[in-house]
Amino acid sequence: CSVCCKSSWNQLQDLCRLAKLSCPALGISKRNLYDFEVEYLCDYKKIREQEYYLVKWRGYPDSESTWEPRQNLKCVRILKQFHKDLEKELLRRHHRLKPPRHLDPSLANYLVQKAKQRRALQRWEQELNAKRSHLGRITVENEVDLDGPPRAFVYINEYRVGEGITLNQVAVGCECQDCLWAPAGGCCPGASLHKFAYNDQGQVRLRAGLPIYECNSRCRCGYDCPNRVVQKGIRYDLCIFRTDDGRGWGVRTLEKIRKNSFVMEYVGEIITSEEAERRGQIYDRQGATYLFDLDYVEDVYTVDAAYYGNISHFVNHSCDPNLQVYNVFIDNLDERLPRIAFFATRTIRAGEELTFDYNMQVDPVDMESTRMDSNFGLAGLPGSPKKRVRIECKCGTESCRKYLF
Repeated sequence: CSVCCKSSWNQLQDLCRLAKLSCPALGISKRNLYDFEVEYLCDYKKIREQEYYLVKWRGYPDSESTWEPRQNLKCVRILKQFHKDLEKELLRRHHRLKPPRHLDPSLANYLVQKAKQRRALQRWEQELNAKRSHLGRITVENEVDLDGPPRAFVYINEYRVGEGITLNQVAVGCECQDCLWAPAGGCCPGASLHKFAYNDQGQVRLRAGLPIYECNSRCRCGYDCPNRVVQKGIRYDLCIFRTDDGRGWGVRTLEKIRKNSFVMEYVGEIITSEEAERRGQIYDRQGATYLFDLDYVEDVYTVDAAYYGNISHFVNHSCDPNLQVYNVFIDNLDERLPRIAFFATRTIRAGEELTFDYNMQVDPVDMESTRMDSNFGLAGLPGSPKKRVRIECKCGTESCRKYLF
């Protein structure tokens, strides 16, 4: 039998080098026993024409950091990043790019903090990608300040069901041979008296406000069925980044997203509206809320993405958003518990920030949507009975309402 080790492969290699022990299983031999890896660079100085760097060695305490001439260092990427950070901070502080012969202590300390932050964000990025079940990769970037990963946030891929709430699994599925072109009995949407949601490219063709009924685990169709879009998860590579205008973290796409394409779900912990009211009072004092009312037919449940969520936790508000909310039903048909899916309202360019309207209103759509509640607002936001504070909007669009509500 075997058990997982709590130490990483790199940590075990470092222990071998510290103890001066060879270990073939870990790839540590007498030949590379004294090969040391640069963790980050702490300081810089120039003596005559020779450049020196204070090196923090991986696996060794700060007290054993050493000054090394540039020619001894093979860490090209770390050197480039160090000088990029140094030049950016010199420009901000002194409006110059050329480094002095000796760095003042405050500047050296900033570079150390930046290096530690970058390593923390890299570890967080690895953790996010290890936990994601979707195809799209996640990158993390902060070139604005020294904030690291958010504390007490757990990445999840689907709803986390709160105490006293049950998600009932669907009992039947469709019998279609081809759900798009030859739907038997209208496929799953038809069985619920609704229209088929997608075209052959997987783009939503329903107007906002109408529900989406996808094929489920009981259906005869396979994974490639055109009526399985949201359940396949995020397909695009996305970046969590620090905004430079005081809006905290945000999300941008690294790939072009076509209009009406599915982008992501809003995932979190499902709680009752009473529990949301209690938590909302706490979140108000913290100046933030991640409560999203599931008010498709009645306001009974809420999704709380404050501590359990996916990348949608970091998506910012905009009064002119590029994402639209749809209610989706797949394996659970309880209309009080829809899945919340974001679709692109227009073509979104690579590098563009993703946003949705925290106080999104949907105009009534013909008689087919008479059961649709038009308020998609976050709990505690405008149009919701949980509203307590007025929050200034920082989206910066021409149509900005100045306040979130």
